[in-house]
Amino acid sequence: MIKKHSINTNMRDEMIDITHHVQEFVTKENVQEGAVIVYCPHTTAGITINENADPDVKSDMLRRFDEIYPWNVVKDMHAEGNTASHMKASTVGASQTVIVSNGKLLLGVWQGIYFCEFDGPRVRDFYLKSLN
Repeated sequence: MIKKHSINTNMRDEMIDITHHVQEFVTKENVQEGAVIVYCPHTTAGITINENADPDVKSDMLRRFDEIYPWNVVKDMHAEGNTASHMKASTVGASQTVIVSNGKLLLGVWQGIYFCEFDGPRVRDFYLKSLN
């Protein structure tokens, strides 16, 4: 089963916790053992797993991405002018695979699954696929 989710992003750069969407999918599909793939079909967004306890981690990550891939590089100001968002998305990656055990996502105590927007605000999609 493949499930498509649509989400609205609100800022140019943001990390949205989608862990609950993924767990709801696992529960609804009655996946007890196996894995789930979380996939982003966009070239300026991505999926990552990171800390979900300290909100400063998200802002620190986004700040550091802006330092590494700034928006105001003259050589990058061509066509759409969003080279920074493509670089960030390539760094984060388009997907994550999470193990499912006893019907639950096998994440660390402080881990969450994030949809990473790097060229918003937009309406975005991500896909979930169970492997069991």
